[in-house]
Amino acid sequence: MKKPFDKILIANRGEIALRVIRACHEWDIRAVAVFSEPDRESLHVYAADEAYCVGKGPSNQSYLMMDRIIDTAKAAGCEAIHPGYGFLAENADFSQACEDAGIVFIGPGAEAMRTMGDKTKARKKVGQAGVPIIPGIERGLSNYEAMKKAAEDIGYPVLIKAALGGGGKGMRVCNDAKELKSGFELCHKEAKSAFGDPKLYLEKYLARPRHIEFQILADRSGKTVHLGERECSIQRRHQKLIEESPSVIVDDALREKMGSAAIAASRTVGYVNAGTIEFLMDEERNFYFLEMNTRLQVEHPVTELVTGIDLVHQQFNIAAGFDLEFDQDDIIHRGHAIECRVYAEDPESGFLPSCGRIERIREPAGPGIRLDSGVYQGFEIPVYYDPLISKLLGWAPDRLTLLRRMRRALGEYKITGVETTIGFLGKVLAHPRFQEGDFDTHFIDETELLDDDARDDEVRAAGIAAAIAFHHQLGARFRSRGQDPSVSPWKLAGRREAME
Repeated sequence: MKKPFDKILIANRGEIALRVIRACHEWDIRAVAVFSEPDRESLHVYAADEAYCVGKGPSNQSYLMMDRIIDTAKAAGCEAIHPGYGFLAENADFSQACEDAGIVFIGPGAEAMRTMGDKTKARKKVGQAGVPIIPGIERGLSNYEAMKKAAEDIGYPVLIKAALGGGGKGMRVCNDAKELKSGFELCHKEAKSAFGDPKLYLEKYLARPRHIEFQILADRSGKTVHLGERECSIQRRHQKLIEESPSVIVDDALREKMGSAAIAASRTVGYVNAGTIEFLMDEERNFYFLEMNTRLQVEHPVTELVTGIDLVHQQFNIAAGFDLEFDQDDIIHRGHAIECRVYAEDPESGFLPSCGRIERIREPAGPGIRLDSGVYQGFEIPVYYDPLISKLLGWAPDRLTLLRRMRRALGEYKITGVETTIGFLGKVLAHPRFQEGDFDTHFIDETELLDDDARDDEVRAAGIAAAIAFHHQLGARFRSRGQDPSVSPWKLAGRREAME
């Protein structure tokens, strides 16, 4: 097949930027990296063929600067931009700006992204296509009285969500009118702050759901296929921690039904490129459309391991106008795969971020192990971004063998200098309920995975109070030195100079 592009700019950082750069080099495509000033020594900068600084540490002064990134791509002679995930990956204006500048955006078109990015519009669209949706309202609300009336019609418990939200922001479960009032006020503020739009919507809250998502690929000719499911129910505050494929509760008949629904949902907006349809499943295995992620997912390697299909290469081909070279019946699933997200966080201190310098690191290896990492020994984890260190993945012919393999790999994985979630992830994999496949999205909250003192409310409250006082002192100290006061003192906690 003809090479899809000669030169691609990767508008991201960390492990996902490195992942896309490697995909470029496998096809002799020149890879151009962008970086913020704190990321100057990052792995993706060293791996790229060219690298350009696009601004200061805060993402709104670097990785979110659309014009600066597009200008860099044009100056470097890039034909296309891959956005990775996060930052500008689901920004319809960026997709449109790339098209207007004559640069290929490796992802969906702006209109499909806008529709699926607005949860109320997405619900309406996919509902019209016959895809099951959770009972709720079909419009964004910014008025409490209207939301109260909607909650009474739906019936408690209900879930408030930001209409343009994601990542667990602007979400609250409400069991009665009193909780709805406080939840509305909090979500309204959070939605406006995080997404620039305070509109909210409401849906029936499923008490013990499982989170199942389907990977789809769609080319410009209209061919759309699904690559099976990923189970993403192991979450904390709506953030995924562990993903696996296949799901232990999805049989062949249900997989065909959910996969067909995923394809139907994506076709409602004429979707092109890689995307993910997310479902919630109740205790009777009824499934409902949740949302569509119009980008490459963090957990995409899980699907790659069980199908053998390189999703980034497929993204390149589709963006270049090539048709998919396989049909639905050609996709074969083999074995079982799991991904564990490793964060620079301290589980015993309420999962507070643990920024700082990695002093020592020993990475796991061996049969069936894949590590997508963006760090190295001596690397300084910046305070400005998500504290994801790496994604540890494993494959084996069956789930039981894989669980043993993953626990072995987590035992080998050693990082000092910052706190990490490695040990916590090992406890999840070792828990009898997880091993038996008996879990839902509440597993982390309901399971005794932390030390007793870490779960004690009084100890936790005292620790939070002390941390708040300490970080106020840090903020004052940094301001007295003339450093950027807009940087949250919470983020400065791991910086060595703060202790000088």
